[in-house]
Amino acid sequence: MQSVLILLGPPGAGKGTQAVRLSGALSLPHVSTGDLFRENLKLGTALGEKARGFMDAGRLVPDELVIDMLFDRVGRADCRGGFLLDGFPRTVAQATALDARLGGAQVRAINLAVEDAAVVERLTGRHTCRGCGNVHHERFSPPAKAGVCDRCGGALYQRPDDSRDVVEKRLAVYREQTKPVEAHYRSRGVLSEVDGARKPDDVYTALLRAARGEVR
Repeated sequence: MQSVLILLGPPGAGKGTQAVRLSGALSLPHVSTGDLFRENLKLGTALGEKARGFMDAGRLVPDELVIDMLFDRVGRADCRGGFLLDGFPRTVAQATALDARLGGAQVRAINLAVEDAAVVERLTGRHTCRGCGNVHHERFSPPAKAGVCDRCGGALYQRPDDSRDVVEKRLAVYREQTKPVEAHYRSRGVLSEVDGARKPDDVYTALLRAARGEVR
């Protein structure tokens, strides 16, 4: 039976970082919808060109097309035993459509819970190097010299999407559109909760136990 692991949580919760580690430990390919878009657009696939048409017109890419991209990817041989989803589903409608396409797969969802204040602190404190892309954090990993990257000596700056206004808007969208997805999986009895405010290694250990069904 195919095993599908879904990571949920707000922006800045650390889903992407933890997904990479879990993917290796569980031997499940890590499938990110952001990566799928980039791959299909870059390669000019039929699905990518359809998506481009909506994007160029300033319209949202329909859920059906996103799911078509997803199942084109997970239909490959490496996903035969299962896969790990990060960044999808983002809405209850997407979750419902995904359920219909997954059929009899064994689904487990884990919510990486982080309070809004902690998300704001994590994201607004990040400073990225213009030279090598290394990321420092003003509290958790400050540079030895203010404004200068420890790795290459390049200038550090704050990306526009790490500004407080943008972060708070992203959180508002998350609460409105994505937070209800938790209730969807809770109602199916497949949702586990992990405290994402702890140290990354502690979070990873808890995620791994939840993914293996050792805790609820």
